[in-house]
Amino acid sequence: MPVLGRPRAFDRDAALQAAVEVFWRQGFLATSMNDLCAAMGIRSPSLYAAFGSKEALYAEAIDRYSAAANELIWDRIDDGPTVRAGMQKVLLAAAQVVAGRDDMPSGCMVTLATGEECPGGSPDTARHAREGSLAKLRAGLQRAVTTGELPPSSSIDRLARFYLGVVQGMAIQGRDGADLADLEDMARTAMAAWPER
Repeated sequence: MPVLGRPRAFDRDAALQAAVEVFWRQGFLATSMNDLCAAMGIRSPSLYAAFGSKEALYAEAIDRYSAAANELIWDRIDDGPTVRAGMQKVLLAAAQVVAGRDDMPSGCMVTLATGEECPGGSPDTARHAREGSLAKLRAGLQRAVTTGELPPSSSIDRLARFYLGVVQGMAIQGRDGADLADLEDMARTAMAAWPER
């Protein structure tokens, strides 16, 4: 069956990445369609044809951001010789990401995506992303209990929520202008809460 209409004249993947950066920098409410079209290098009819709506684009942007954050931050829990070393890598990687750079906004798009900021189904998308991060931390901490690295009496949920809260706090501090050294200090201080065996 022949395809109707003109072929897409832009790189959808590159346009989505541009939208991620605009939403990350400005949030959903402060981002206009003109902002998105300018950053993505497309006109609004193309945006609507490719993504459906600003709300659908935002949800897709959160999913894309979350996938990148998993790779850059949360998957690091498995990168050390011990879970403790992996947790430290998570926190230090988070500090790098949320501090921002010239080519990357500061803060964390998912942390900053609060209920009133998110349209339609996006609050669920952001919440599911945060729950996914929490699940990765829980799995790593459970492994630490299983291998004897943490005492059997350790509260996996409490520790996972604590370390997720540290990263979320770092994200807000990063958005407020904390520099990388300050954020890395927060990460090292949080590691002092790791239960002794």
